[in-house]
Amino acid sequence: MSITATEAISLPYVQAPETSENLEWADLITLDLSKFDRPGGKQELAHEFQRAIEEVGFFYVSNHGLNPSEISTQFALAKSTLSLPTSSKTPYRAALEAGDYNGWKPAGIRELIPGVKDNFEIYNIPKFIDEHKDRAHPEIVREHWSTIEQFSKKVHDGIVSKLLVIFAIALELDDEEWFLKRHRYESQSGDHLRYMKYYQRTEDENRRLGGVWLKGHSDMGSLTLLFRQPVAALQVLAKDGSWKWVRPQTDAITVNLADALHFMTNGYLKSSIHRVVAPPKDQANIDRLGVIYMVRIEDDTDLVPIEDSPVLQRLGLTGEKVLDGDGNAVKAGEWVRQRVIKNLGATSSAKGDNEETDVEIVKGVSIKYYE
Repeated sequence: MSITATEAISLPYVQAPETSENLEWADLITLDLSKFDRPGGKQELAHEFQRAIEEVGFFYVSNHGLNPSEISTQFALAKSTLSLPTSSKTPYRAALEAGDYNGWKPAGIRELIPGVKDNFEIYNIPKFIDEHKDRAHPEIVREHWSTIEQFSKKVHDGIVSKLLVIFAIALELDDEEWFLKRHRYESQSGDHLRYMKYYQRTEDENRRLGGVWLKGHSDMGSLTLLFRQPVAALQVLAKDGSWKWVRPQTDAITVNLADALHFMTNGYLKSSIHRVVAPPKDQANIDRLGVIYMVRIEDDTDLVPIEDSPVLQRLGLTGEKVLDGDGNAVKAGEWVRQRVIKNLGATSSAKGDNEETDVEIVKGVSIKYYE
């Protein structure tokens, strides 16, 4: 595929107004990345991060190095890409049923309850390495290829890399690059930039679904970075078992931990449980557009506890391993592939996704869904 090479540009985008309703917001920690390069700054951030993971595995990142116009441009591109007619997106339909989520996922391919299907659409752009250089994309993506590439790499190099160092320090690993060495950009893994849209629902659909658009779940990789999304719909499961709304913060990114880190720390780094629900009444008629960066550990990584972590040793979290039904360690790439097949492909059960509570992902290893 021939990609149009252009310089990075800025495109305008106006976000929807925030809700005026008084919601029960989650109290989340903010990590200020401007501290990272100061003397003792990484250690201070690691201490703050430890406080964050004691709660819900969600936190905010501020002073992340991206300017508002860079983020707005990605929202503009997300809107343009997902607004294309179906016929223009169909050639790029992701091979979800084979475990490949790169490309387009149409809305409405999975049934939540009988007669009501999912309402979210995705376009995933994989990281910019040789493995994906021949992948075809819609014209709007190709026209702005350099802009998208620069944004994706800036997120990885300037934000994700710092967070991975903070995590290693929090685990008291001798090598603060322990996670970095397993999240190399040039290596095979499923990192990608995601454009995502939840379409508004009718009152009848919301009533039948009990207001739940996507049941409580964990994410399948290492980290998820959500750029400011003012339409309230994301909720996180708190320690007391209640659901709290995640508030969009101006100039901050919302981050949550995911399965790989959970497996590799026996739950010390929690794969946070979250869900998507119907927005408040004053936002009920707005489609919820999102820009997300998904971080995946390298595909050939064994998802077993990090035995060299003094923190995990003290807590007794290094011995027990999650093994598949054949007694083998679960590989990161296979875990993601199977979760895509079972959670995103057009393979939902007859009773619907919202009726599922446990789904086996690989032999002998399941994930749980929450009401």
